[in-house]
Amino acid sequence: MLKEQLLEKIEQYWTETVQLRHYLHTYPELSGEEFNTSAYLKEIVSKWGLPIEKVPADHFGSGTGFIATLDTGRPGKTIGLRTDIDALPVQEPDKNLKNTRIVKSNTPGVMHACGHDGHMATLIGAMRILIDQKHQLSGKIIFIFEEGEEYSLGIHGMIELLKTKNLDAVYGNHLISHLETGKIAVNSGPTMAALSTINFDVVGQGGHGSRPDLSINPIFAGAAILNSVSIAWNNQINVSKTVTLGITQFNSGQANNVFDDRAHIGGTLRYFDEEEGQKAKQLLMTIAEQVGAAHGCTIEDFSMNDATTRAVINDPELAGLGMTTVDEILPGARVPGEPWYASEGFAYYRQVAPSLFTFIGTKNDILGSGAEHHNEFFDIDDESLKYSIMTMVAFTHNYLK
Repeated sequence: MLKEQLLEKIEQYWTETVQLRHYLHTYPELSGEEFNTSAYLKEIVSKWGLPIEKVPADHFGSGTGFIATLDTGRPGKTIGLRTDIDALPVQEPDKNLKNTRIVKSNTPGVMHACGHDGHMATLIGAMRILIDQKHQLSGKIIFIFEEGEEYSLGIHGMIELLKTKNLDAVYGNHLISHLETGKIAVNSGPTMAALSTINFDVVGQGGHGSRPDLSINPIFAGAAILNSVSIAWNNQINVSKTVTLGITQFNSGQANNVFDDRAHIGGTLRYFDEEEGQKAKQLLMTIAEQVGAAHGCTIEDFSMNDATTRAVINDPELAGLGMTTVDEILPGARVPGEPWYASEGFAYYRQVAPSLFTFIGTKNDILGSGAEHHNEFFDIDDESLKYSIMTMVAFTHNYLK
């Protein structure tokens, strides 16, 4: 019965859902700058009579995030449903992997290259259906619109606001490009990785390019550090608690005949186990200092923060309910999930309630969607929104029962 109701409602509102996704894709805004996006979404929500509460601006965020609450008027649990609202600093080309895009950003250098336009359309679509089905539900539903997910800007203020709402669970979807449209993955436990950034300078002694013996070349020292780290990773990091090291910066010098006295190294660590992550950080620091010293160099400006984004860990009970929900309403759609080493601000919601984050496939080879996230060729298949909305609404029904 629920499946048939949802299919009917999704079809009823389908044109508006696609138009909303296309509008949001056309006018993307960067993290912390989603003023027009936020205002547009609030205008939609206000038309449906839901009370809105803004997240105050703080040291991190600009205050573009907000929540809206649907109170059924009957006692029960409270669930939060979440979307992110920001885009990325990526120039969008006319084509995706295969074809001319159906919709393209009108803002130079800014693009929805991670599916957040689809996430917003999903939440608005789910909200509209749940309002229609209010008489079938009990408890409260809090719709969460999170500012600046890509840089964890708005999550801190959002968490403080949600701590006052006595949430019992938080649910979110993420469109994912390596799963085909129509496929859904629900993991139990580790789901997305924690992220820590690393930066340090290897400092030697500059000099003329003709006499390396009279200088201390930080490039060779830096290369030795990275080689030693890769060996240590194989021998000292627990293979069952994987930590990935992504070195993305190694910069030194600007002239062919000058040894610079400094080389910069930067990158990220990704991990699910906090203890192993801390061990990896200490290992990297120790190797940098000791190998650098062996080459006559020192290490300066070493910064390695605690996780800017924690690991997304799905609650086992909610994951079980999510799997059952998908199997009931979309038989055959669920596929085995595996942890994704990207990072997500959704991890913070565990501070207020048990949480579940599901992956909705949006890969369509005919359409040309399927490029990696944060890539200029990234695109989503509008059809995937049907599965995203259906899963979110059905899970909400089952949870509030």
